[in-house]
Amino acid sequence: MPDQSIPQARTREAAPENAEAAAAHGGISRRRLLGTAGATGLVLGTAGTAAGYAAAPSEAAVPLTSLGTDRAMFHGKHQPGITDGLQARGHLVAFDLAAGSGRKEAAALLRRWSETARRLMAGEPSAHGDTDVARDAGPSSLTLTFGFGHSFFARTGLEKQRPVALDPLPEFSSDRLDKNRSNGDLWVQIGANDALVAFHALRAIQKDAGRAAKVRWQMNGFNRSPGATAHPMTARNLMGQIDGTRNPKPGEPDFDRRIFVPEKGEPAWMANGSYAVVRRIRMLLDDWEKLSVTAQEAVIGRRKADGAALSGGTETTAMDLEKTDAEGNLVVPINAHARITRPDQNGGAAMLRRPFSFHDGIDHDGMPDAGLLFICWQADPLRGFVPVQRKLDRGDALSPFIRHESSGLFAVPGGAAEGEYVGQKLLEG
Repeated sequence: MPDQSIPQARTREAAPENAEAAAAHGGISRRRLLGTAGATGLVLGTAGTAAGYAAAPSEAAVPLTSLGTDRAMFHGKHQPGITDGLQARGHLVAFDLAAGSGRKEAAALLRRWSETARRLMAGEPSAHGDTDVARDAGPSSLTLTFGFGHSFFARTGLEKQRPVALDPLPEFSSDRLDKNRSNGDLWVQIGANDALVAFHALRAIQKDAGRAAKVRWQMNGFNRSPGATAHPMTARNLMGQIDGTRNPKPGEPDFDRRIFVPEKGEPAWMANGSYAVVRRIRMLLDDWEKLSVTAQEAVIGRRKADGAALSGGTETTAMDLEKTDAEGNLVVPINAHARITRPDQNGGAAMLRRPFSFHDGIDHDGMPDAGLLFICWQADPLRGFVPVQRKLDRGDALSPFIRHESSGLFAVPGGAAEGEYVGQKLLEG
């Protein structure tokens, strides 16, 4: 995933003067705990990640580490969960509008969802019927992101507002798609650095749907926890490969052009938004793990240990596509995954990949049902995901070891301003 991400904004309130006294009188509220990185905990870590070790007696309030206090902002130019750093836990869920629900019901639902997202991302309980699952936690970098599927527009009478970029993705020969776990009227991405905080948000969103929408499919994912490595580094996937070395970075001059719809783009309600391609990619790990490390590296085109290209250097050294060995063979094989996916091999096509790994148990053959919840962001999928996937479909060395099992494409509008809800320009425009 991204080598570097935009640091998450933090807000901290003053710690109570006497934490133990406060605990003795009913405990410290969730919001007051957000600033209590006090002397009773030893905080270790770098770049905003930490691990806390409590030295206080069990009856005293244990302060949150910086991992718990990290907070992403709901209101902004773009929705959260796109350029934010990878989170340790994630949930993806798609909804279909219920029979009889139309534009009015959809607007009320997005208004409820937006208010719930704002509150939960600030470390507050939901407005109605909070389950208390996250009562003792801080925001933990929680993000909620909302999108619209192709079918949403017909169900709400908004066909004329449906973007051309939301046309269904083409079929690929490697697809083995389960229609029941693909697409949907509405899509919600949830991420957090604490499993209970993420689950709490998922439950709140499901309850908010009420009778307006029902769950079509739901998937759970994870990444390495912040602070688990000695220094910040690119993530590894379940194949053990460093994954995301060449991800576009927000500081690059053409980042916004590639990832976000321009402010004067079409349709107008998608200004500052993005398009998310979501795919459940099963990794055939039993087959993959039979390969030697050398064979695995040839499939990917990079060293497994440090992510460096087989042509030499470090992880960030430019790949030399023409370099050959003593026998005249290309050092980076012609069908290596890292070669095929390069923007300069795909007419400049680029996308921001921000996935979660998944493991859903062992199937009836004894094989792990595990892989990647692939999520990529781009200003136009016809110039991002589609050309790259077409190239992969024609001869990627990784293809025999993966299986695309579900797919979705969603229009994710720009962020909501103060006092607005996500999608308001579409639903009330």
